[in-house]
Amino acid sequence: MTGDARTTQRTLTVGRQRIRVHIRRGSGVPLVLCNGIGAGLEVLDPFVAALDPATTIVRFDVPGVGGSRTSFAPYGFGYLARLLGRVLDRLGIGVVDVLGLSWGGALAQQFAFQNPRRCRRLVLVATATGALMVPGHPRVLAKMLTGRRFTDPDHTAAIAGQIYGGTARNQGSDIAALFDTQTHAGSTIGYLHQLLAGAVWTSLPMLPLIRQPTLIVAGTDDPIVPIVNAHILHRLLPHATLYLHNGGHIEPITNAGRLAPVIDAFLHEPEQRQ
Repeated sequence: MTGDARTTQRTLTVGRQRIRVHIRRGSGVPLVLCNGIGAGLEVLDPFVAALDPATTIVRFDVPGVGGSRTSFAPYGFGYLARLLGRVLDRLGIGVVDVLGLSWGGALAQQFAFQNPRRCRRLVLVATATGALMVPGHPRVLAKMLTGRRFTDPDHTAAIAGQIYGGTARNQGSDIAALFDTQTHAGSTIGYLHQLLAGAVWTSLPMLPLIRQPTLIVAGTDDPIVPIVNAHILHRLLPHATLYLHNGGHIEPITNAGRLAPVIDAFLHEPEQRQ
């Protein structure tokens, strides 16, 4: 994906799973990125490029997505959080910051809950509380039931603005080209496993117990996750800051130059005793 000597890509065998991992070496507390449903780690390239170049960044494909082999059975977010912890162990990484985008925001919340000492700070972007959330319009959600947008560029270009909103409304072709850069298309079964994980999970009972400083980033033009969900997260998370913008669901990718500095500033804030 890049010729930068600071970056490495590996495939790790963890238990019965083979997980593709990409690391950009830097300094300080590493930032782990949890991606949206069906998206391989390459989709986050524009966002990573806009983040502080000194930050160590870890990206990975969950089972059945991108370069990670499909799981033999469905899984839940509790299992994925443990799996992520074991991946970090294999990489020799201890304390981390975690950012979750959309579906990955559920995994980020679960990881922070299960690892209160290992997860230093939490960033939740365009995400919600899982099955018990205020959903987007049914016409939008229906287009999310398959991973076709990751394998059919014409389809992606046609629907990107409708489902993602914000700057994506004028960047359908660019988003299709970005999705087309994925090294591997995820499997249909892998996508189904991700859908099932989200269908039976909610963070509502655990949110008051997540004590890490948290930045919630939400767009007012997000057809998938209505803005009210960000306010629910903000109300229930004890140490949360809410940042609203007028963009859409994948603004960190389509408008990385605007949101990356906001996230960098949060991650670099001086430590405060809770």
